[in-house]
Amino acid sequence: MTTLKINGQVHEVDLSPDTPLLWTLRDALGFTGTKFGCGMALCGACTVHVDGQAVRSCVTPISALGDKPVRTIESMDADRVGKAVQDAWVELGVAQCGYCQAGQIMTATALLKDNPKPTDAQIVAAMSGNLCRCGTYTRINAAVRLASSRLSGNKTGARA
Repeated sequence: MTTLKINGQVHEVDLSPDTPLLWTLRDALGFTGTKFGCGMALCGACTVHVDGQAVRSCVTPISALGDKPVRTIESMDADRVGKAVQDAWVELGVAQCGYCQAGQIMTATALLKDNPKPTDAQIVAAMSGNLCRCGTYTRINAAVRLASSRLSGNKTGARA
């Protein structure tokens, strides 16, 4: 048995230690917001937070987690930064098909927690590992800027 702390709750799973966190989340625990994209950590659809860091769950075995907490997209509405990012996503209509958006939001949230006021270049660099087949990169970057601005107290969303 492996004990995992997911979104603040403890879960016991009877899986092989080399089972990827992605499949543990989706198949064993029912956290289906985390998506399978490429299975090689190249697209970002499976991004979750492990101990506060954006991690590709498709290549992270559950044995590598130890007692580190895991946060998924399902918990972002209860997180101040995650909620601001989600609100900006909705306000700017970022998603088209939506498949990659959970991973995008998780990456953006990790960025803003690490760097609350990133430059445009820092946003592009941080988000560059997340692919969007619909090509909504301009809206994604704008939503990150809007969330950053709102989190820093600028209610209009304009750059300070």
